[in-house]
Amino acid sequence: MKSGFLVSFEGVDGSGKSTQATMLYDRFIRENFPALIVREPGGTDLSEQIRSILLDTTHAGMAASAEFLLYAASRAQLVAEKIKPALNQGKVVICDRFSDSSLAYQGFGRGVDKTFIQRTNMQATQNILPDITFIVDIDINTAQKRALQNNQSPDRLEGENKRFKIRVRDGYRRIANETSDRVILLQGTQSIELLHESIWEKVMQRLKSKRVVTR
Repeated sequence: MKSGFLVSFEGVDGSGKSTQATMLYDRFIRENFPALIVREPGGTDLSEQIRSILLDTTHAGMAASAEFLLYAASRAQLVAEKIKPALNQGKVVICDRFSDSSLAYQGFGRGVDKTFIQRTNMQATQNILPDITFIVDIDINTAQKRALQNNQSPDRLEGENKRFKIRVRDGYRRIANETSDRVILLQGTQSIELLHESIWEKVMQRLKSKRVVTR
């Protein structure tokens, strides 16, 4: 059975992570690599329904533990239905957010017990971890300005206060420091093109070191 390769992108809303995830996926397709891109929460019919609950601004009173468990449920379905089968087929899977999101948002951001989050995440992901994770780091003021330029109404998480977003960003930076063998912290203020080339180079190095047969 072929062994696939899992790449995840993380960062606060407005960091540019989704743009970089899409650019990497497009690059793999152009280079004739079998690849799949998914997003969290979402990516399957069930997970998209959970996403709509999580991001609905009418659920302002959602408990932090309930929020995390909904993310974990969405993640479990995505892994079972899309990610694990694709990896077993030898594909490169690109995730716009994965398990580190919960540690940053619900752990550092909301104060949910981090050990509980990590244990539940391992159950939800069937012990699957990304081969490489990119955290696109950007200061909160710049991220908020970018979000305003998009002219979109903020969802429940995007509409959180600045203190919460600062805790999330600090959480991501701590995750990068504590798991530097897997996680790479990138400066989101770089040009989109330079950032993409840096990501592509690092992914290809990791692919070669793992000796993944992808095409």
